[in-house]
Amino acid sequence: MKKLFVLLLSAVLMVMALPAMAQDAPGTIADIVVASASAETPEFSTLLAAVQAGDPAVLEALSNPEAALTVFAPTDAAFAALAEALGAEAFGAVLADPVALTNILLFHVLDGKVMSADVVAGLEANDGMLQVPSLQGQYIDIAQTDDGITVNGANLNLDMVDIEASNGVIHVIDAVILPESRTIAEIAVEMAGDMEAPQFTALLAAVQAADPAILELLSNPDAALTVFAPVDEAFAALGEDTLKSVLADSATVTSILQYHVIPAGEDGAVVGSDDLGTLLADAPAEGLDVPTALEGASLNFSVVDGAAVINGSTGIVITNVDAANGIIHVIDAVLLPPQ
Repeated sequence: MKKLFVLLLSAVLMVMALPAMAQDAPGTIADIVVASASAETPEFSTLLAAVQAGDPAVLEALSNPEAALTVFAPTDAAFAALAEALGAEAFGAVLADPVALTNILLFHVLDGKVMSADVVAGLEANDGMLQVPSLQGQYIDIAQTDDGITVNGANLNLDMVDIEASNGVIHVIDAVILPESRTIAEIAVEMAGDMEAPQFTALLAAVQAADPAILELLSNPDAALTVFAPVDEAFAALGEDTLKSVLADSATVTSILQYHVIPAGEDGAVVGSDDLGTLLADAPAEGLDVPTALEGASLNFSVVDGAAVINGSTGIVITNVDAANGIIHVIDAVLLPPQ
């Protein structure tokens, strides 16, 4: 980590050598992007074109002098690499789709000003991994690697961090990061079919044995669901005979699966780890009851030994697996609804 601090210090010194647009009385993030796009050696010309082609609200946000934002800005080379990967026709279709383009742009933006030193401190405190919600709604994974820091797999350019604006800060990355486009059902199917490390095979079998409405719900691209997905070992812990009898009873397995799903609230939002943390901070000693898709049944969330648990003992082992229609949290036990 000391090496990383040295690299970041060097980066700050190099930022001082950037064009005056980013140093002398900096303008807004939008101003900096515009100035860079028209500079002798442009960095953000494609980013500017994307912002101009997206929802006007994106440009308004980046231009808002009262905002405090963090932007992970892909370079022109990053967009060129995406165009090559997708193909010219597919890339052109993205640029021509304001909704898709806006989702991609907002996935690069955080609410709040986060400097590189804040990122390093967060990584140190969280074993080298951070999950932060983007303005698009899905989470960005920031990770410490042997070579530096990655942002959803893109490399953070340590020569171009902490470019301060009057309404936030820009950090440059070497790839365009894309929000998850698969549904919860598609993710479960793909993970169950992973030849090297299959997961959710028992969960997929349960979905296939349940009422078809369950699969339709998990496949609905317009849904906004929070799903607590048990690992295969959790189903195995039920015992072979019990598992067989459950899978043979469509009504029972349907109820169990519904009990693992929290529908979107009135605001249409899903429950991410930060939302759960906020809720539990104000929860009574007995925990917080949250209604599930199983009518009349709730899950109880509480804190035990500093960790969030469900129904008193079930642990959350992986958080914030984003999907196009919600979010998945992986748990270590099957949740059985009250009789």
